[in-house]
Amino acid sequence: MNAVVIGVILMLGLTLARVNVIVAMTLSALVAGLTAGLSLNDTLNAFNAGLSGGAEIALSYAMLGAFAVAISKSGLTRILAAKLLAKVNNNSSNSETNLSYFILLIILVCAISSQNLVPVHIAFIPILIPPLLVIFNKLRLDRRAIACILTFGLATSYMVLPYGFGGIYLYSILHKNLVENGLEIINTQVPMAMIIPACGMLVGLIVAVFISYRKHRDYQHDEHQEHATNVVVEQPKKVLLVGITAVLASLAAQNVSGSMILGGLVGVMIFSLFGVVKWEQNSDVFSKGVAMMAMIGFIMISAQGFASVMKATGDVTSLVQSAALIIDGNKPLAAALILLVGLMITMGIGSSFSTVPIIATLFVPLCLELNFSMMATAALVGTAGALGDAGSPASDSTLGPTSGLNADGQHDHIWDSVVPTFIHFNIPLLIFGWIAAMVL
Repeated sequence: MNAVVIGVILMLGLTLARVNVIVAMTLSALVAGLTAGLSLNDTLNAFNAGLSGGAEIALSYAMLGAFAVAISKSGLTRILAAKLLAKVNNNSSNSETNLSYFILLIILVCAISSQNLVPVHIAFIPILIPPLLVIFNKLRLDRRAIACILTFGLATSYMVLPYGFGGIYLYSILHKNLVENGLEIINTQVPMAMIIPACGMLVGLIVAVFISYRKHRDYQHDEHQEHATNVVVEQPKKVLLVGITAVLASLAAQNVSGSMILGGLVGVMIFSLFGVVKWEQNSDVFSKGVAMMAMIGFIMISAQGFASVMKATGDVTSLVQSAALIIDGNKPLAAALILLVGLMITMGIGSSFSTVPIIATLFVPLCLELNFSMMATAALVGTAGALGDAGSPASDSTLGPTSGLNADGQHDHIWDSVVPTFIHFNIPLLIFGWIAAMVL
């Protein structure tokens, strides 16, 4: 049996059985390598070679975690949470419903903006979400719905909006790899090809928020957390001014340098220089920031090792070749198999950005041979790459929401983030991606 399939299925099975994601990915990588005929040493060498590729990502998230802690210590998010809490305590049940949808809308806007308008990726989640948990608890909001909203904003916006991370995915990665593998397509046509698949994501979001997780869900109420939210922030005007300055300066530094590490560092230093965060607290800020994002960082590092072993097995190519033999000129079947193979690969790697270069070299020639149009080919490869980003245990599109929603230990990564987003986004994305391939 194909080593990639074995590795991914084993990894998913272990994580669903509540085995730690890092342990699950490491064991699955070893099993996949040995299944493919690699020696134990070769498998370990491939895994270790991949780990270095995740070091920069891990340090970036640690620095962004420090920035989140600095914002938390400044009291900036407490100001927002206190105002919302006052509205919750003073409102009737009908008003609470309206307030709930208003808060969910704000979270959606922030998630979309984090990829395109203000490209901070998941950095806003540990800043914005933890102070709002007491609000969510009072309103009895199902956090699985919030996880779906966050993942929708993180994934769908880069799939179809060519700005920020969307510009990187659609132009620098997807269009570039399509052209390099023989497809003649203008870069501005790529976002148009992704509109139908993005509609599938929208359908999944509507189902999640208004059907699946519409009912109230009770969480343990933390009186201490509510008290902390109600603590009066000293010099709120100064905190707001410095906070806005720090966020804008962090964004500017990140956009100019292309480094999340520098962006996080600039934000922390501005809070310290203006005295909003005491200078002697700097060490504590960085320690807590690393602790906050450590699990995400280590999972991302492990995912790089897992991906390296998958490539070393050589079974990604054989997986596609096997699919090609089954297809035998059948375009509807070809579209379905291409999407399923993309799902399998991305679920293991955890990153659509890393998946596209792997699958484009294999799928573009196959699509051209089967006479798919250039728009249909772009939709298939782009959707196959994005599939699995929502719903993978190792994806930052699921790890990010968990980092915020589990701040009080009441949100399980696998069952409250991974499974809901897989069901509500990957299934519609498969369907709408297939439709796009048939009609474009």
